Amino acid sequence: MRFLVKARMDVEAANALARAGKLGSTVQSILEDLKPEAAYFVADEGQRTAILIINMEDTSQIPAIAEPWFLAFNADIEATPAMVAEDLEKAGPAIEEAVKKFG
Repeated sequence: MRFLVKARMDVEAANALARAGKLGSTVQSILEDLKPEAAYFVADEGQRTAILIINMEDTSQIPAIAEPWFLAFNADIEATPAMVAEDLEKAGPAIEEAVKKFG
């Protein structure tokens, strides 16, 4: 199952790594372990933020995804299930059933 993972990094923790010259290498190390389908970096609410698309086989993988960001950056993490168009197409019958029953 795909998840959109947002890791909002604590400013002071990220600044400390930046000052030590380790910000980029720390992020790169995490990404090498997680192997996201996509990774984007933005400023969100004034904080450095990684937005990742990660495919998980099981929710027991959440700690392996979140802990590196927690430990390295004191980050706030959000993990939201996400679909691609193919997934939405597969969901069509369930949507139609809900429309019949509740629509």
